[in-house]
Amino acid sequence: MYYVYILYSLSRDVYYKGFSENVDKRLIYHLSSTGKYTSGTEDWGVVYVQKFTSKSLALIEEKRLKRLNRTSIEKLIKEQNGGLSSRP
Repeated sequence: MYYVYILYSLSRDVYYKGFSENVDKRLIYHLSSTGKYTSGTEDWGVVYVQKFTSKSLALIEEKRLKRLNRTSIEKLIKEQNGGLSSRP
């Protein structure tokens, strides 16, 4: 399986969109990362996950999510969570 996910950091008030075969493992990487975007932030939390059987479809969806504005991202998260808050 392949997953597209959105992380949220309360301290930075920012969303991060990504793709992985293992979201839990990827979150641990982001929390301990030295990568330029997610490093230095220890409060990333998963707020959205979508599952795909095809890697190519997952990558297409990740690319689409990366083009969305904040309002659209928050609407998408809210819809998946049944209208609940989009933040951890």
